[in-house]
Amino acid sequence: MENQNSELRTEQTGSPANTSNGAVHLTKHHGLGNDFLIAVDPPRPLAATEAISWCDRRTGLGADGLIIATPLEAISAHGRDGGGDGDGAIRRWQMVLWNADGSRAEISGNGIRCLGQAIAEQQNLDPTTDQELTIDTDAGTRPLTIKAAAPSDADAGSQEADVTAMVRVGMGKAVDGPAPSTRWDEVSVPVSAQRGVDVGNPHLVGFVDDLGDADMAVIGPVIEADYPAGVNVHLVSVVDDTNLQLRVWERGAGVTQACGSGAVAAAWAANAAGLAGEHITVDMPGGSASVELGPDEIYLIGPAVRVAEVIIGG
Repeated sequence: MENQNSELRTEQTGSPANTSNGAVHLTKHHGLGNDFLIAVDPPRPLAATEAISWCDRRTGLGADGLIIATPLEAISAHGRDGGGDGDGAIRRWQMVLWNADGSRAEISGNGIRCLGQAIAEQQNLDPTTDQELTIDTDAGTRPLTIKAAAPSDADAGSQEADVTAMVRVGMGKAVDGPAPSTRWDEVSVPVSAQRGVDVGNPHLVGFVDDLGDADMAVIGPVIEADYPAGVNVHLVSVVDDTNLQLRVWERGAGVTQACGSGAVAAAWAANAAGLAGEHITVDMPGGSASVELGPDEIYLIGPAVRVAEVIIGG
């Protein structure tokens, strides 16, 4: 896609610093098919207007959301002060996420993993060692580790390995969230149980014996209409005490291939109901993520994949 205002770069190279001539440098990433445009330290403010325009899948670049990362450190006349470490990297950032419809989201488990990859590449962090970052989100502060690439990941220098990172995120605690929905009968879904979960953003988890051909494009809007502030809607089938199957309707984005915070919510709800243990694999249409349930922190582990680089304006 190329026009007078944007250039799409599909070569798989590291991410340069954001441009200084007013143009905005973006990278596009996905976590299990849940895709995001990411601007690391952009040269101008970005918000809902850009998200709606750029995330449109027909007239824009296409994504489930736009993420803006801002370094959290003092700026002096001599440059940046604090926030870095011995290698000069900035380790603490603020994340703002705008959904494709222009609404602002508190957190995204897939999005924050993609952001970690984007920051690591922008700062040329060593991919052969674990890299720690701290991300401040609207849902609170989240610790993040970009895992060192294992020798087998290199796969003789394959292109796919070069653009994939495995990321572990501390997602905080889960607590009870939205009240149960009264509308499952309207969409003919025989939920055996349901639970509202808050992991910094609101989720409603409905348990079913078999996901079958459940159409979340039909189910999601009907159930979400029960909640004036919106809610992420999930159907979950328990395979065994270590495996769940999940389907997703995301507030502000619609049907997505995966939802990281939804995987956390589903795992916590299943564990609280005595249906699953503390180490759970959550299978979604876009792939699988791992959830580790701890007393003070829930960890989400999964891949982030860089798709392309984009320059808009300038």
